[in-house]
Amino acid sequence: MSLKTLSFVIPTHKQEKTILIDIKRLRKSLDSISANYEIIIVADGKLSDISKIVSKLKDKRIKVIGYEKNKGKGHAVRFGMLAAKGDIVGFKDAGMDLDPGEIPLMLDIMDWNKADIVLGSKLHPDSKVDYPFFRKVLSWGYRTLTRILFGFKVKDTQVGLKLFKKKVAKDIFSRIIIKRFAFDIEVLAVASKLGYHKIYEAPVRLDFSKNTISNLNFWRVVFWMLWDTAAVFYRLRILHYYDKKQ
Repeated sequence: MSLKTLSFVIPTHKQEKTILIDIKRLRKSLDSISANYEIIIVADGKLSDISKIVSKLKDKRIKVIGYEKNKGKGHAVRFGMLAAKGDIVGFKDAGMDLDPGEIPLMLDIMDWNKADIVLGSKLHPDSKVDYPFFRKVLSWGYRTLTRILFGFKVKDTQVGLKLFKKKVAKDIFSRIIIKRFAFDIEVLAVASKLGYHKIYEAPVRLDFSKNTISNLNFWRVVFWMLWDTAAVFYRLRILHYYDKKQ
């Protein structure tokens, strides 16, 4: 595709042991694209530690920004997306479970369809996903809930790999206030509210056997995701918070 510049954000928290591998995998995928790019690592806590680790790569295309105190993934993604300068702006979760190799295809999908947003999707027919059955059930339940509340037409909202046109990203992320959970839902709710409906899904390769989250933490995440989802609905439908120009 014809693309001048691309920015990719990786929010990171407690990923000191794997962040270099994440960056190298992402860089390999982006090197296959005929475009200039920047990789923005957002240290969601322990900024000095992450900066020291990433500096070993000695690559000017890789920038580290952030703060010393943890504020949550949603805050970190917003922080990075608003700092990005590319014509296309994307983010990818840190960790070994999500393969960045599909990014060139996502860019093609954006170009072919003149899309506002392209989402990685576990439910795309070409996706290759190693995903526990109980998580499939929970994912189905959450998709059903969000479709009822927000009328989303996309099949999967939760994969941590998304691309946006620059203007779309700036418009959306300037309004986002969810700092930790359900921020993906808030992103899509705001996109819909602002009239960005050209949203397409792309295949992903996802291996949850590499996800180390404990059962206790998982159920805690589920609870707070539901709580924050209700908060997004309240701000959207009752307060009309997102109608305000930021």
